[in-house]
Amino acid sequence: MTTRRHFLALVSLAAAGCSGTSSNPPAGTDVPAPGPSGTVATAPAAAKKKIGFSTLTLGNPFFRIIADSMTAEAARMGYEVVLVDGEQDVNKQTAQVEDFITQGVAAIVLNPCDSKGIGTAIRKANEAGIPVFTNDIKYDGTDGTVVCHIATDNLQGGRLAGEAMVKLIGETGGKIAIIDYPDVESCQLRVKGFREVIETHNETTDGAKIEIATTLNGRGAREAGHSCARDAIQAHPDLVAIFAINDPSALGARVALEDAGKADAVSIIGFDGAPEGKQAILDGRIVCDPIQFPERMGSETVVMIDKYFRGDDLAPEILIPSALYYQENARQDPALQKSAQ
Repeated sequence: MTTRRHFLALVSLAAAGCSGTSSNPPAGTDVPAPGPSGTVATAPAAAKKKIGFSTLTLGNPFFRIIADSMTAEAARMGYEVVLVDGEQDVNKQTAQVEDFITQGVAAIVLNPCDSKGIGTAIRKANEAGIPVFTNDIKYDGTDGTVVCHIATDNLQGGRLAGEAMVKLIGETGGKIAIIDYPDVESCQLRVKGFREVIETHNETTDGAKIEIATTLNGRGAREAGHSCARDAIQAHPDLVAIFAINDPSALGARVALEDAGKADAVSIIGFDGAPEGKQAILDGRIVCDPIQFPERMGSETVVMIDKYFRGDDLAPEILIPSALYYQENARQDPALQKSAQ
């Protein structure tokens, strides 16, 4: 009896070994294993393509908005953003690009810390076969190649700032200062557009002229903007207005004017439209800004990267127009109303 049972057991095992329902598939066959409940698990999803993004600085909320918008759009489209802070240091940013190359990212996005000096890093990415995109700040060199640049129309925005300055002091004239950031191409364009309008005003008016008494490098930062404004009002006590190339510079300048008791005597026109800048406009501390749309800039960058990988033709440059934003705009701004609640 025992022998018969043993024989039947062997036959049963052999039949199971020939069955198509075996739980032991042939070697090399990719069959998902049963899950905890006995259901078959799905195969793991393909790894997301990584986009390396080195910002100019995350100390400026404007670039944080671009980064957040890129990250959200990338997740929606099946990409992953690897974010690093260039800290306004082209050498550090160059090392970050080299690290992206080592990681094997699919694409690289830059806000160049130096519009010319970043060329070597871009060339290295080109040689590694990794496409490079820029947003907000354009690469201004010939060492490397950028697929597409997505930015505010900074020349147009600078002209808007000039028009706002003419509206502000065109009838009375007077001395003004520019707080610049000449290392960065976007700021070069803002100042160029601003100067064009002021020069045209001076050439065509029969009245008082607007004199650009000094141009100082505020490096796009609050502390440096404070120092520039302090130096400007010491050198030119009769200064009547300041054009600052971004909100941090403008806000730093405002503090310097308040410290010197000049807040009512010297008006400020900024640039950007970051939340803190818009709040300052609402509070009357800055007259107005040509505002940018960083959310759109960030999302559009990811869209262009996706189009590139799909084989679509891309324009070398996509410019987003700026718009003037005054206190009356701030009073109607839903975002400021929401933050005040």
